[in-house]
Amino acid sequence: MLKNRKNTLSMLAVIFTLAGPTIFEQFMQTAVQYIDTAMVGSLGTSATAAVGSTVTINWLVNSTISAIGVGFLAFIAKEHGAGDLLKVKRASAQSVLSVLVSGVFFTVLTLSLSGVVPVLMQVDEGIRELTARYFFIIYAPMLPRAATIIFGTVLRSVGDTKTPMYAGVVVNTVNIILNFLLIYPTRNIGGLTVWGAGLGVEGAAIASAAGFTVGGIIITAVFFMHPLLAPKNVSFMPDKEILAPCFKVAFPNMLQRFGTCLGYVAFSSMINSLGETATAAHTIANTVESAFYIPGYGMQTAAATLAGNALGARDNKKMKEFAQLTVISEVVLMVISGGLLFIFAPFMMGLFSKSDEVISVGVTVLRMVALSEPFFGVAIIIEGIMQGVGRTVKPFVYNIIGMWGVRILGTFIFITFLSGTLVSAWGCMIAHNILLFGFYIVHWISGKWNPLNQKP
Repeated sequence: MLKNRKNTLSMLAVIFTLAGPTIFEQFMQTAVQYIDTAMVGSLGTSATAAVGSTVTINWLVNSTISAIGVGFLAFIAKEHGAGDLLKVKRASAQSVLSVLVSGVFFTVLTLSLSGVVPVLMQVDEGIRELTARYFFIIYAPMLPRAATIIFGTVLRSVGDTKTPMYAGVVVNTVNIILNFLLIYPTRNIGGLTVWGAGLGVEGAAIASAAGFTVGGIIITAVFFMHPLLAPKNVSFMPDKEILAPCFKVAFPNMLQRFGTCLGYVAFSSMINSLGETATAAHTIANTVESAFYIPGYGMQTAAATLAGNALGARDNKKMKEFAQLTVISEVVLMVISGGLLFIFAPFMMGLFSKSDEVISVGVTVLRMVALSEPFFGVAIIIEGIMQGVGRTVKPFVYNIIGMWGVRILGTFIFITFLSGTLVSAWGCMIAHNILLFGFYIVHWISGKWNPLNQKP
């Protein structure tokens, strides 16, 4: 236990100063996701299914790019903690190169596959063309999306969590305004005639694409003016001394995210095969659930940055104290979050659907997952700490076993052989989360997560 109360309060202040802007940023993103879902949901179940059926592809692409950011986060946080500012700048220059390569690659890949994705995801034939158009539009600005993800992570690695938050606020504001103008036709509101393009699902896609573009421009501009990160007087050519350790961390994390996100794709594809009602309930429940994971992922960023800083400074005492405190804080936050989700599940589902069947199924799965949130929160934080110190191989192994050995295999058996429903599929998802908790807590107790525990 931490003995010095004053020191504990000081460390808590540092943790929440780092985590706070990230939590707010993710809260804003989730709020916009709620608004998007509600606006599109007002167009009917088919529109919700068309938008929601490819959400897991979005996770796949974003997570793969995020893995690159994790590599830079581990390297820069460590060098920043060690006080080597030249290496920090050299790494920031290499992050620019990574943005360009990943942005161009995923632009070509996603746009060329836009017509194939709805078929692979087993989307109902009647909405495949609409789904393909939506997918094409939101992935057109892939380069600024890559900039937002990688530069945002690099900024957080030196403790700047406010800039990504401010950029996120602008992105979300643009998205909401354009949603309002582009989704609906011209209508009368309170006696006033409000212009609307009446583009429906495609209008929502254009609004999202515009928001991504604005966000990418803003965060790139700030990045190039940042006093610690501005890549001035350093080379943008590939630098093996920087890229090798970054990608040593990033590659297992990339495999982990790629493998788990492919699992999400397979999971959603099986759920899509259950029909529009299951797809709509799953999409809405995922949207609702995401808000209650915000404290977890916000704290994960702080845990990764602080662990990397402590490693760079070779301060084992600080490493252990920050790690312990972030885990305890996370459990408290996720108990509160899970309790709120359990209580307000009917209200939250009712915000996004008028279908009694969709609401009923959604409430059931949300209350199931609410009970597992504290366990998942512990796994999130320990994984973040391991990312911060460059230990990404074990998280890769744990997540692949959980995703494919429990969630996917279990869901396949239930749906294919036992006439399973959305409830049984989410039961497999919860079993996956509990298994992750078990893996991470055993690794945590062993102390093997901490490089400073090892003798030189």
